[in-house]
Amino acid sequence: MTTPPATSTPPRSILLDPQGQARKGLSLDEINAAIAGRTGSLWLDLDIADPAQAELLKQIKGLHPLAVEDALCVNSRPKLEEYDDYLFMIIIGVRFFEGTPDPYDLETFDLCFFLGATFLITVHEGRSASIDEVGKRIEKNPDLLKRGMDRLTHAIMDGVVDAYFPLLDKIDEFVDTLEQRVIVEFDQNALKDIFAVKRLVLSLRRHIAPEREVFNVLTNRPSALLSPESQIYFRDIYDHVLRINDSIDTYRDLLSSVLDSYLTQVSNRLGRITKGLSVVATLSIPFVVISGMWGMNVQHIPLAAYPHAFWWMLVLQLSLGVLLLAILRFRKLL
Repeated sequence: MTTPPATSTPPRSILLDPQGQARKGLSLDEINAAIAGRTGSLWLDLDIADPAQAELLKQIKGLHPLAVEDALCVNSRPKLEEYDDYLFMIIIGVRFFEGTPDPYDLETFDLCFFLGATFLITVHEGRSASIDEVGKRIEKNPDLLKRGMDRLTHAIMDGVVDAYFPLLDKIDEFVDTLEQRVIVEFDQNALKDIFAVKRLVLSLRRHIAPEREVFNVLTNRPSALLSPESQIYFRDIYDHVLRINDSIDTYRDLLSSVLDSYLTQVSNRLGRITKGLSVVATLSIPFVVISGMWGMNVQHIPLAAYPHAFWWMLVLQLSLGVLLLAILRFRKLL
C-alpha cells in the first residue's frame, strides 16, 4: 500500500463514508480511492509550506497538472476554472503583516480549492485562520460534511472574505486620523502617511476586485457541482465582496480629498507668507527711494540745511508707505 510522503506535520484529511463513519489521517491510496470511487465525503487540506505535503498534492490522481502547478505557485490571480470532474478556484486572503514595524504593510496568501462532487482539496501556504476554524468544527462534528462539499467550500471562503472587514475598520481609523492631522492640526509629516494609506487601499483593491468575477460565477452559473441552495450562500459572499469594493472606492476618494486638503493648506500658508512679505516690501519702497535720493553724496541737496528735515522725511516715507498699502487694499491686491 502506498503511503503519503513523510511530513513534519501530517495534512488534515477527513473521510465520511456512506455509513456515516469518519476516518482521519488517510494514506495516499485511501485518498485516491475516495476520489476515484466518488463515495462518501472527503476533505483534504494541504499546507504547501511543508515540502512533503506539496509533493503529496502532485501524487493525487485525477488533478490536471496545470491546476496543480497553479496551486503550488504563490501570488496567483483569483480565478475559477472548470474541469471535467471538479472546479479549480483561487481566492486571495489578506491580513496585516505583523513582522514589520510598518503599520500599513499587507500580507497576502493564496487559498486554492479543488471542488468535486464528493471531495474538496484545499491548498494554502502557512496557517489559515478560516480553515483552522472550519477544521475544528468538522473534527467535533464530522456529520457537517453531509451538507456537501460545496457548503464546506462556502464556509471556508466566507471566513476568508469576512477577514477583510477588520482591515476596512482599521483603514477607516487611519483615514479619520489623517483627516484630524491634516484639517485640524495640519501636521506637515502627514503627507508620507497619506501616500502610505493610499498605497494600502490600492493594494487591497487590486486583490479583492478580481474576486468579484469568481463569486459572480459561483452565484449565477449553473453547475452540477453546485446545488441551487449552495449558490444562494455564495450569493451572500458575493454581496460582501461588492460591499468591500464599494468601501475601498470610498476610502480612495476620501484619501484623495485629504491629499487635496493638505496641498490646499500648504498653498494657503505659502500665500499668507507671500502676502506678509509683500506688505514688508511695500512699506520699504518709500524708505529705499527717498533715503537713496537724499543720501547721495552731492552738494546742495534740497532740505539739507533745515534742522528738522530728517523728521519730515521720516513722516513722508511712512505716509507714502501707508498710502501704498491703502491703494493696494482698495484694489483688493492685498
